[in-house]
Amino acid sequence: MNCLSLIRLNAGDHGKVEKILAGSAATKRLYEMGFNTGARIKVLKNDSGPIIVCLGNNKIALGRGLAEKMLINIEH
Repeated sequence: MNCLSLIRLNAGDHGKVEKILAGSAATKRLYEMGFNTGARIKVLKNDSGPIIVCLGNNKIALGRGLAEKMLINIEH
């Protein structure tokens, strides 16, 4: 299994949410946005600002601190 923090992925990378390493409030917030274990995401933008990912048919911007707490199982 090749898991990395979401903050370390590049634009174009994709994978599944493996684990969220955050407190209960942040974890609940991410779950409410659809970042459940097994959810497929694709990174659209990861530079100096928020990370933009595609989750289902939605584009979601995440702050870097929150993105750092998400472990993604990278798919090749």
